[in-house]
Amino acid sequence: MIRDRERAAEEPATTVALDCLERGIESARPGTVIPSAVSVDGTTITVAGEQFDRREYDEVVVLGGGNGAGHIAAALERELGSALDGGVVVTDASVDTDRVRVLPADHPLPSERGVESTRELLAAADDADERTLVLAVVTGGGSACMVAPDGIPLADLRSTTTALLDSGVPIESINAVRKHLSAVKGGHLARRLTPARVCGVVFSDVVGDDLSVIASGPLTPDGSTFQDALEVLDGIDAAVPDSVRRRLDRGARGEVAETPRAGDPAFDRVSTHVVATNMTALRAARDRAAAAGYEPVILSSRVRGEARTAAGIHAAIAAEIRATGTPIEPPAVLLSGGETTVTVSGDGHGGPNQEFVLGGLADLPEDSVLAAVDTDGIDGATDAAGAILGPGNRPDREAVRGALDRNDAYPLLADHDGLVVTGPTGTNVNDLRVLVVP
Repeated sequence: MIRDRERAAEEPATTVALDCLERGIESARPGTVIPSAVSVDGTTITVAGEQFDRREYDEVVVLGGGNGAGHIAAALERELGSALDGGVVVTDASVDTDRVRVLPADHPLPSERGVESTRELLAAADDADERTLVLAVVTGGGSACMVAPDGIPLADLRSTTTALLDSGVPIESINAVRKHLSAVKGGHLARRLTPARVCGVVFSDVVGDDLSVIASGPLTPDGSTFQDALEVLDGIDAAVPDSVRRRLDRGARGEVAETPRAGDPAFDRVSTHVVATNMTALRAARDRAAAAGYEPVILSSRVRGEARTAAGIHAAIAAEIRATGTPIEPPAVLLSGGETTVTVSGDGHGGPNQEFVLGGLADLPEDSVLAAVDTDGIDGATDAAGAILGPGNRPDREAVRGALDRNDAYPLLADHDGLVVTGPTGTNVNDLRVLVVP
């Protein structure tokens, strides 16, 4: 999965780190997850323990979107066979399927082709009736892939998304804004699917697996408001287009209907199952580390905040292990997940996981290896999933400081063979970090 792995052949600790990354990502891919979560036996379709009688429906379709949506559709086709009639998913990765149409989109910024694809998705949703069973696929990246600007031009949605992503605010805040600029997010897809029977199949890429935040909650009641969205924009140091402000102001005044709330009839025939999470990847990485003879510890699946700050804490724990054997004796592997952010002040090229690895070097024991990736294979707006640095490829401290000051991690990591490149992985369950203390 990871390209150019041969460069790590002489670094045992680096090999372990890369193995943990690969095992973690593989465990959360649809081809691994769906066979254990979805099955068909005669006329009974089972999704995460919930059963549906195929005879009660005229058709069974797959609808949804996100980074892993195409791969999930393909896996559902394999598991359900002739019990599945068709569907539409919107994703940024091309996948060959027989029944479900896989339509193109882009990530992390919404695009015109994403708009066109989402129109087809919504048309398919409008065609569903009370005799339709919809397996609704929702994955990380769905906010960018399933794009239906409501009351604003696409260009203004793109610039607002960029400002939010660069601001360092948490994903809940970003999605509070996106929900109120969309005709699909914040429960609107569930409303379009009414009166169909909807069973959500969800791969979570957010801390705590909050269904209202994953892909901006297209199937879930929304607790945020237009006023909340305005307050998010007021709190970031960036200009946003006038059309966005006008739209949110109108909503705050009650001139535009709020997103669907709990108790809305749109959710009466909707059930949702989270079948893969960040912890899925962490547990698999833990098992791989243990098999290699290391003592593994999962620190948390909920690490958030500035990437370089979080990295310093991880490095401090590694230094404590090296110095005192606390909380565990080496050889050890520290694992964490969640989603760090970067407040962008420079004009460089990189992503949160690349900044995490650079940010941890100052306090990292000399013999240790630090790696971090976004499990979808896309860190920031780069072609790298993340980064890995160990004793054999560390840049000097002055170069690291300069790269961090400019938010320009990518070129420095590339010069030191420190990029982890996977290409699109077919899943998205947030970030995965591995710190090896030999």
